[in-house]
Amino acid sequence: MRHYIYILAITLTALVSCRNDFDFEPSTGNLSFSRDTVYLDTVFTNIGSSTYTLKVYNRSDKNIAIPKIELGKGESSNYRLMVDGIPGKTFQNVELLAKDSMFVFIEVTSDISEANPTDFLYTDQILFGDSGNFQKVELVTLIQDAYFLYPQRFGNGTTETLPIGEDEIYGFFLDETDPVNGNELHWNNSKPYVIYGYAAVPSTKTLIVDAGARVHFHAESGLIVANNASLQINGTYSNTEELENEVIFEGDRLEPGFADVPGQWGTIWFSQGSTNNTISNLTVKNATVGLFVTGNDGTATPTIDIQNTQIYNCSNVGILARTGNMTGRNVVINNCGETALSCSFGGSYDFTHCTFANYWATPSQYCIMIDDYDGSPEYALTQANFKNCIVYGSTNQSLYFSRYGTNDANYNFLFDSCLIKFIDSSNQFGNIAEYQFVGSHYSNCIIAEIYNSNLPDFKDPDNNEMIIGDNSAAKGAANTTYSTFNDILNNPRISPTDIGAYNFIIFE
Repeated sequence: MRHYIYILAITLTALVSCRNDFDFEPSTGNLSFSRDTVYLDTVFTNIGSSTYTLKVYNRSDKNIAIPKIELGKGESSNYRLMVDGIPGKTFQNVELLAKDSMFVFIEVTSDISEANPTDFLYTDQILFGDSGNFQKVELVTLIQDAYFLYPQRFGNGTTETLPIGEDEIYGFFLDETDPVNGNELHWNNSKPYVIYGYAAVPSTKTLIVDAGARVHFHAESGLIVANNASLQINGTYSNTEELENEVIFEGDRLEPGFADVPGQWGTIWFSQGSTNNTISNLTVKNATVGLFVTGNDGTATPTIDIQNTQIYNCSNVGILARTGNMTGRNVVINNCGETALSCSFGGSYDFTHCTFANYWATPSQYCIMIDDYDGSPEYALTQANFKNCIVYGSTNQSLYFSRYGTNDANYNFLFDSCLIKFIDSSNQFGNIAEYQFVGSHYSNCIIAEIYNSNLPDFKDPDNNEMIIGDNSAAKGAANTTYSTFNDILNNPRISPTDIGAYNFIIFE
């Protein structure tokens, strides 16, 4: 037995004497970094950033101990670090093995008042080493001021909610005399708006949104236009790619990685009875449903009039209308999880020179869906007119009809001079009347019935560039009777006019 213990003791002694892994010597300033400046993308004032990473390398053959890792502004810095899983702003004797690396995680929350007043940048440094030999990595963040709109917090720990039928949701009514934001029913372009929860336009009131306004919705947030309330979006044409006069509704994550991520926020909800809604030059991005229309105001005048509007990257539907009364000109929708446009529960719809596309990366989405619910007169499809429109997506069938009624007078739709993709290679729709592209429901339409024919020649549909090219089947094929207004880029339509929201261009 002693023999075995003796051998084990010799072995352990040899192992210990041969290891120098845990002998560390002070760093002499020879660290390497994955970058010399960490740019934390734009954040709103007092809203925390995402987490960014810096990789630190010890490329030497020696184990080192970094005497100090700290923020240049010390404990007063608005940046936060995590080193080796430990949060803080100053770290002592951080060990790093030979030929090894480690991550430093970085976040920031800062107020606009603490940024440089000329460029609104908030900066600091991460220092590695000691007072005589620091290596530095710069930190830079753009801070953007904003109007913050959110439900009131009560003293008993509850928050303001909105009644929705028998339920309640996290939300609030906009106030004309808010003590912090002033008139919340007039959104200007002086600085962005950030919305938490659902902001509601009260009955008999109108929310006016100025040209150039930027509105950012937090997750599960949105805008509700109540019964007898109105929304007036007054965007105008922009001369540059900055869209300086466009109104933009999108999420509140400003990092480039979130620029095209669907489903970041809820919807713009036009509830039953909302009235006199006008939308001009609006871009809606990355919502669950872009516009959610539940009913109309009961008059013959369209409840919602939309022009020069783009809706992209909705995880569900671009425009979801139920018994809506809508008219639209130069409307462009693309990349929606279910369909670009849903005219459901009947209603009245009239769209001219619009582009309803869908290049969502699944095999089951549509561009337009139309139904009359249960076929009763209450849900009659009074009209669904599409004039000089493109209806084209990545799947074979861009149209979907669901008809329950038997009275033809209750199911009225018309496609006049439209480019429509509908490939029925197995003839499964051959006996369904709605898909017979002749007769009273279709006039002078171009039907893309096979692959690589009658293409729209979109510039880059995957990235929502829906302008058409010189080789488009839509070029010169529109009915000029309907071409009485400029295209979505404010260019005059010259005979022979083009189908869709855009005049064609020659791609470079």
